[in-house]
Amino acid sequence: MHDPFLFSTPTPLANFVRPISDQLGLVTLPQHIHELLLATLSYTLIGAYLSPRISSWLFPNIYPNFNRRTKLNWDVHVVSLLQSTFINTAALWVMWTDEERGSMGWEERVWGYTGAGGMIQGFAAGYFLWDLGICITNIGVFGWGLLAHAIAALVVFSFGFRPFVNFYGPTFILYELSSPFLNFHWFFDKLQMTGSRPQWYNGILLLSSFFCCRLLWGTYQSIRVYQDVWAGLHFDASSALRARAATVFEPLGEADEVMRHAGNYSLPGWLAFVYLASNIVLNTLNFYWFGKMIETVRSRFREPRGVKKQKNEGVMIEGLADSEDVGKLVIDGAGEVIGEIKGINGTVKDSGHATGSYIELERKEVRPRKD
Repeated sequence: MHDPFLFSTPTPLANFVRPISDQLGLVTLPQHIHELLLATLSYTLIGAYLSPRISSWLFPNIYPNFNRRTKLNWDVHVVSLLQSTFINTAALWVMWTDEERGSMGWEERVWGYTGAGGMIQGFAAGYFLWDLGICITNIGVFGWGLLAHAIAALVVFSFGFRPFVNFYGPTFILYELSSPFLNFHWFFDKLQMTGSRPQWYNGILLLSSFFCCRLLWGTYQSIRVYQDVWAGLHFDASSALRARAATVFEPLGEADEVMRHAGNYSLPGWLAFVYLASNIVLNTLNFYWFGKMIETVRSRFREPRGVKKQKNEGVMIEGLADSEDVGKLVIDGAGEVIGEIKGINGTVKDSGHATGSYIELERKEVRPRKD
């Protein structure tokens, strides 16, 4: 299937990139450099200009009050939401409509190429190039884990331009199916909807999609690509080249079109190692992040674990257990507060009357709960 994008690479741009791409062995990059650059430029403009202006207009009482760090995170999440929605739709469409891709054997999956798959590689690489720039310039905000993810993802998708495992470009981009829910979860927190019913439903979808797309689907497809790469490393290329030479004067079929960039069917050991190592990094991060994600979602909906009551020489000590915001409240039998509450924000004293079954401390505020 040919590249279905609206227009092809302008000839001057393709000629400018070709010497670099030939030197790097990325022979199909000139055909998709316009998609890569368009994606990088678009996400840069969205994050730096469109998101701040539209967000300030939609949420005038929230977004302008964020500090610089939170605004940066917000804009990155906007870009991620738009990118994941677009690239998932494009990848699913290519997987559904690209008939050449659907009939590939392991050789085609390793060395084959279709224009539609190259389009996915181009847009994905453009996003990860933007992501890499954001992580490098803001390493203190996003940390080394996200930087490692950006590098590994850019390496994996750039190799598709050799072409190498171009078939798996749309396959692995489906990791991003969980990203819209992840972004919405973050937005709910910033929109003061933490613990709300919409965030609960979104959290269920987030964990389900992350587990299915990244852990189950991703691990299964990783095993498949390991098998294909292993077969490529032990493949007798001379027999394939003799078969191709025998049909040199015959019309090219679909299979020949798919393999037109296969060259001499070589698969350097370093290429297999770097690709598989990057894939392992991505999968490891996915398992790590899934554990952190479960804890994060649970923390949004964790309620106090009940009330601790204890009699001590006629004085009742009553407080909410296992809460970092609540300490001990000492009251007498008549319900008068005679002690103090120690919370994480300091010591709060009160001499009023407690008329409820327990008292909650929120920051530095003491409130009686009415029955």
